[in-house]
Formats: sequence, C-alpha cells, structure tokens
Amino acid sequence: MTDWLGMTPRPEAPRAELRAEVLARVRGGRRRPRWAVVSPLAAAAVLLVVAGAGWAGLSLRRVNGRVRVLETRLAAAQDTMRLLRGPGTRVVQVPVRTAERIGSITLFADTAGGRWYVACENLAPNRPNEAYQLWFVTETGTVTAALMPMNSSQPMWMAVEVPAGVARITGAAMSIEPRGGSAAPTGEVLFRMTL
Repeated sequence: MTDWLGMTPRPEAPRAELRAEVLARVRGGRRRPRWAVVSPLAAAAVLLVVAGAGWAGLSLRRVNGRVRVLETRLAAAQDTMRLLRGPGTRVVQVPVRTAERIGSITLFADTAGGRWYVACENLAPNRPNEAYQLWFVTETGTVTAALMPMNSSQPMWMAVEVPAGVARITGAAMSIEPRGGSAAPTGEVLFRMTL
C-alpha cells in the first residue's frame, strides 16, 4: 500500500555479523546449548521412574507380607481340617460349670495322629492367680495336656500334641490350678471323662 508511488526501497538482508549480534542480545548474551533444555526434562523423567520403582517395591513388599500371613492362616486352617476330619478323630463335648456359669469344652481327639484340638466356650475368666489345666488321663495316671489361663470369657481354641512316651490315653480331665500349672491335679476338678 505504501509503495503506490514506487518510492519504497527494496528490502536487503542484513549482514551476517549484525544478525548474529542482534540475536545474541535477544538471547541474553549467549546461546544456550541443546543439553541445557533437555537435561531438566531428563532429570524429571529419571526422578519419576525412581519414585515409581520405589513405590512399586514398597507395594510388593506389603503385598508379599500379607500373602505370607494369609498362607500361614490357610496352612493352619487346613491342618485343623485334617485333624477334624481324620479317621481316628473322636469328638466329645463336655458341659462345664464355672462360677455359676455353664460353658463347654469340645475335644477333638485324634487318636491315630496323637493330637487334640480343644475348644472352650463360655468359661468364666480365671482369678489372677489361677488357670484352667487340661489333663490326659492314661492307664498310669494323669499327664498335663495344656495350661489355659483365661483372662476373659471369650472363646479359646488350641491344638495340643500328645507328648512322646505317654501311655495309652483313656480319657481327659480339667481342673483349676495355680497360674503356673501343676504336675498333677490339685485344685477343683471340673470334669473327668473316659474316651
């Protein structure tokens, strides 16, 4: 539009030195190398990868810990089921009266494997210096099976191994004994039964 009279000079390219000087001033005196732009991005990417790997490792350790706990519980449950369903297992439930409360002891006696599973329900809590003690009754006398200090009336379950060298077990008994247990029944006998 301005050249309608034809008096506008023709554009000419600036000298190379002048162009380089102007561009250098615009860029702040010196030209940034390419790595200066790329290195912050690379550092951010490395940091992101390291943080992600750390989080993944922590998550895997937590999951592995939970898996080990669940595997342990599953193995215990499977072991209990083998005992309960075993061909030599006898089941006996015995009513027990403690502190004017009627509870029960359920014995799962695996005569073939030499293990018992004992379930205590609704038993009164022991006094601070007492505990329930379960006994194996044998042909030659009584042998301690388990000491069961109960601080609350919550149900209690336990697996009990028959000690090696014990004569043939003919029954079971339970008594109230001192907190540390006794070598033979000395306290009140809550039940004595023949298997």
